[in-house]
Amino acid sequence: MAPLLEVDDLRVEFGRGADTASVLNGVSYRVEAGETLAVLGESGSGKSVTAQTIMGILDTPPGRITGGAVRFKGEELLGADRERRRLLRGESMAMIFQDALSALNPVYTVGAQIAEQFRFRRGMSKKDAMVRAAELLDQVKIPNASQRVREYPHQFSGGMRQRAMIAMSLALDPELLIADEPTTALDVTVQAQIMELLDELRRERDMGMILITHDLGVVAEVADRIAVMYAGRIVEEADAATLYAHPAHPYTRGLMASVPRLDSSRGQLDPIPGLPPSLTNIPPGCPFHPRCAHAEDRCRTEVPALRQLDDPAAGPEGHRAACHFAERFVAASPEEVLTP
Repeated sequence: MAPLLEVDDLRVEFGRGADTASVLNGVSYRVEAGETLAVLGESGSGKSVTAQTIMGILDTPPGRITGGAVRFKGEELLGADRERRRLLRGESMAMIFQDALSALNPVYTVGAQIAEQFRFRRGMSKKDAMVRAAELLDQVKIPNASQRVREYPHQFSGGMRQRAMIAMSLALDPELLIADEPTTALDVTVQAQIMELLDELRRERDMGMILITHDLGVVAEVADRIAVMYAGRIVEEADAATLYAHPAHPYTRGLMASVPRLDSSRGQLDPIPGLPPSLTNIPPGCPFHPRCAHAEDRCRTEVPALRQLDDPAAGPEGHRAACHFAERFVAASPEEVLTP
């Protein structure tokens, strides 16, 4: 059977001529029903652009899809017409955006914005749609949902607004949910509550979920698999347990080393030096080599393929990494500092 979602060699550019930015450079991953795939990476790595392309909401222009495929349950989406994409949004796939305050319309009540989907997609009356909206707010654990359904976004706290966005996204029972930085600007306690809620709803509805974030700690408890992005490419992918135990790419190891750990014997963090490359001028060879302490001559000239590794500890989906020397890193513990 075809996977719920399959992204294959997706390529997206912005701009023209010398100012062309290669934002996605052959992104490939898949998501099964009931599975959570976490997509990690620094800002500018292409995580959100991939999600927008999947949803069919990428601004074109300035964006331009130059290659690849996106298939939902075997159906190719990139060649589908606008009406077909519109029907799929909400019904089959939905997205939670980063900033709930900006995503919600300030001049309509929260309930009206949720109920709109039932009125236009399900043909419900205004009264019945508002009742259904209140039920959804209650499902995402908003207290006094029958009263708060009539309140405006500014009357909700940050965490409550994010819960309202989750309710809106789940209104039409989508099979795939894309959560783009759903815990941005929330305190640590609320972050944990939102992640727990998303995981609970995913299990109840057997949804596939793509969780986009730059925070390794946020996904540790909820992700089944993790894909790490850098400069518009997937540089490593594995099940969560394998990736945390045996990171195979220097960038993944750098992300892990920059996270504070109570069980670490080291007295300091190890930040990744430098900045991500400009997408209008990606370095030749491995795009991470200017920041990598282990780069060799081969890394500066030859782009490493994303390949399956011989990792006996990996799960059934295997362990893939785009590094010429990935086996060297797999054999080391995550905390071990490798000598260049």
